[in-house]
Amino acid sequence: MTIPAPSIASETLFSIGTFEIRNTMLMAWAAMTVITVIALAARATRYKLVPGRLQAFFEYGVETLFDFTDSVLGDRKAARFFFPFIATLFLFILIANWLGIIPGLATITIEGVHNGHPVEIPVIRSMNADVNMTLVFALMAIIGAQVTGLLTIGILPHLRKYLIAPWEPPYAIGTMIGVLEIVSELSRVLSFTFRLFGNIFAGEVLLVVISFLVPYVLPIPFYGLEVFVGFVQALVFAMLSLVFLKMAMTSH
Repeated sequence: MTIPAPSIASETLFSIGTFEIRNTMLMAWAAMTVITVIALAARATRYKLVPGRLQAFFEYGVETLFDFTDSVLGDRKAARFFFPFIATLFLFILIANWLGIIPGLATITIEGVHNGHPVEIPVIRSMNADVNMTLVFALMAIIGAQVTGLLTIGILPHLRKYLIAPWEPPYAIGTMIGVLEIVSELSRVLSFTFRLFGNIFAGEVLLVVISFLVPYVLPIPFYGLEVFVGFVQALVFAMLSLVFLKMAMTSH
């Protein structure tokens, strides 16, 4: 048996009828479980007037995320409305990134076939090393921003960002700008998808290569690097989602 280099596509572990259970899906469920446990632990503190260490830790995290959301949007009412979505998106991506680099995780394998050869398939892989998952996040952010624009500034004012008649000021230039805005929105989906996927997948490959060439000691700094990269990627994704929401709520 050999362990192949991480493949771009996630691997199917088993199927329930026509529904395939993939190794990256298990990581998503693990991340959701961790978030649920954290939420239940926060609820168990019962929000005492004089907080203990655990409650103070949760309050600090929530306050920091909310201040970050408020600083980007510049509107406290909008920040209160979008904070649950942004905080959940950030925590989900962050926890999944960190769970994916747990040492020894790739050694939990099952027998499978890769390119016609028997191999060992990892049971759990980093969730965001699957481009399908990062595409879902990107669509959620971009579609959410478009819907927000339609609801906040109105249907016609929002559409006028993209559809400008050539006989209206600034005439043909405005029409070309509208076309460029449409292309820009579509490119955001691609950039959002492959920025997160590329960084996490590259980190996964790097850890496999380093662990194979020089095991035990040398990989330790790279694990620290991947912890930092996982945090930065989650933060960047949340920040760009907020920026797109802010732009959608702004008139042309």
